Parts: sequence; C-alpha cells; structure tokens
Amino acid sequence: MSSAENGSGNGHVQVIRLTIPAKPEYIALGRLALTGISRVRDEPLSAEDLGDLKLALTEACTNSVRHAYTGETDAERTVEIVYELHDDRLVVEVADTGAGFGVSNGWDLPPVSTNGGDLSEGGLGIAIIKALADEFELDTGGQGGSRLRFAKRLQS
Repeated sequence: MSSAENGSGNGHVQVIRLTIPAKPEYIALGRLALTGISRVRDEPLSAEDLGDLKLALTEACTNSVRHAYTGETDAERTVEIVYELHDDRLVVEVADTGAGFGVSNGWDLPPVSTNGGDLSEGGLGIAIIKALADEFELDTGGQGGSRLRFAKRLQS
C-alpha cells in the first residue's frame, strides 16, 4: 500500500493506493483499508456512510475478481484500489487490467429471474454501487481492463 498527499483547487487530498491479488479472500483487505482511511478525518464517517462505501467497494472488487481475468497467471491477476480522501468526499477507484467490462464477461448484466421470480446470483453489483454512491463512473482502464470510480459526499 502506498500513499501520497496532493493539493488541489478543492483543498487537501490524501491518496492511498492498494494493489491486491484478484482473489476473493483479498477483498477484505480493501474493506479494512477503507475503514482505516475513514477514521483519518477529524469527523469520522457515519456508520451508515461507511457501510455503504464498504458494500460498494466489495461489489466493485468482486466484479474484477469474478469477471476480469481468464487466461492470465495468478501473478498477473491484480486489482488496484485507489482511495482519495477530499475535504468534502471520499472517492474510491477499482481498476484491473483484465478483459474489460461488457455483457460478454458478466459486467452490468440485468438480473435474471428463476422459476419463482427471484433474482439469480449476480448481475446487481453495478446497480448497487450506483444506488449507494453520489458519483459513479465506469470505463476502460488506462492499460485495458476496467476502471470503476465512485464517490460519497461527506458531511463536515
């Protein structure tokens, strides 16, 4: 994990980068880092805001872990999480260098109903993130793959 502090026109920004192997068991590290980062502020995030951010982060990382990589070796399968703590918001970016997003690899699929009309597993991650975040972006990463970025405005 690395960190940097940037000054910008919008005040002080702290940037923390965490690169994890693209395996489900490492997603918890991203959640733990988010919890620690949320406590850096003079006024910590509310339990509700932190819970929303942790759920959104889990969904974003899970999409990368489940859908991004097919033929790469384990060493090449990574997910980068960037946390930006601004004075007025917390921004989280999750990026991978895998196959990219789209219907063909499972990203943003519409829910599929089963016999009883219930939703099948998967397909709701992007919708959940959009519902929980105040800002949302999804596009191709700089080195291919996917980049999902979301933000939550913070009360001061």
